[in-house]
Amino acid sequence: MSPRTMSFSCIHSSPFPLRREWRESGERFLEVATVPGSLPPIMYPDLGICGLSCRLCPRYYTDGSSRCHGCKTPSRMEAGCPFITCALRRQQVEFCVCCEDTDHCARWQRHRSTGLERDSFVSYQSLERDIAYVQEHGIAAFSSIQEYRASLLRVLLEEFNDGRSKTLFCIAASVMGAEELDQVIRTVHGHSEGLSKQEKALLMRSQLMEIAKDRGYCLRLRQ
Repeated sequence: MSPRTMSFSCIHSSPFPLRREWRESGERFLEVATVPGSLPPIMYPDLGICGLSCRLCPRYYTDGSSRCHGCKTPSRMEAGCPFITCALRRQQVEFCVCCEDTDHCARWQRHRSTGLERDSFVSYQSLERDIAYVQEHGIAAFSSIQEYRASLLRVLLEEFNDGRSKTLFCIAASVMGAEELDQVIRTVHGHSEGLSKQEKALLMRSQLMEIAKDRGYCLRLRQ
């Protein structure tokens, strides 16, 4: 079976070890895995059904009750989403890329076509690159890469965010090469000793925008 038409079960050989793994993984994941209704095992609650990474979304890092913990967590699923209805409840797959109807799904094709031109509150610029990565390497490998990117984003938000840079940092963590961003953080960190949070944020934004200009990255939401 080709990567494009693989089902979720092609990535993980048996559902039983997965269920045990998630029972041992912590209270949050147990809650996700027991959402009422006919659903496949939810292995990656913070990776979007349609191909976006929740870990790199600004709303994932919002403080308070409005924070979104991921597209497949209970509160988000209760809010409703056509991808949840179609992929999880109807097709019984956790990701659109794992669905046998992928090549013929008008909804997903529209989603991908839109992502080539514009964004919503989260950047879609890396969507095609990420889908291609999943098709070649599988969900587990993609999840590892996204966690690496998320770890870099957390450093940006914790050390260089002055309250006005969250969206920029989320886009940079999504669009730039992970190792490239890692090096930028190390470089700026080495030149920011003794600076205030505002000065560190300005230095980081300046460095990111300079690299974006040189390499053709778009570090803003496209409208």
